[in-house]
Amino acid sequence: MQPFFTDYRKKAGEMMLRVILELFRIITIIFVIGMIMGLIIHSIYAIFGITVENTTGGWIVGMAIFPLLYVLYKNRLQFSGFYKNGKQVKLSNRTTAILLCSSVLMLTVAPLFR
Repeated sequence: MQPFFTDYRKKAGEMMLRVILELFRIITIIFVIGMIMGLIIHSIYAIFGITVENTTGGWIVGMAIFPLLYVLYKNRLQFSGFYKNGKQVKLSNRTTAILLCSSVLMLTVAPLFR
């Protein structure tokens, strides 16, 4: 009986390590890609002479980035990570469209909340 439990513990330990690495990867994606997206969005606003820093509009821009990151992760990045599972599926086209449209809407109205 000992080899069964030893093998099970080894697999459980490997799975836990993969989950921790994937969580670290997700946090890194949120910070790095989120900061790059924020920089790009603020640069686009600056081209049009709009500033939303330190305003409610800045918060709206920040909140608009999260659905974009979620769609990017669920539709592309989750399949290249440390954690492999047969239950990983892409978002439906409708859900993707709703999230992307809501982000674009938030980015469009953000300058109005200065």
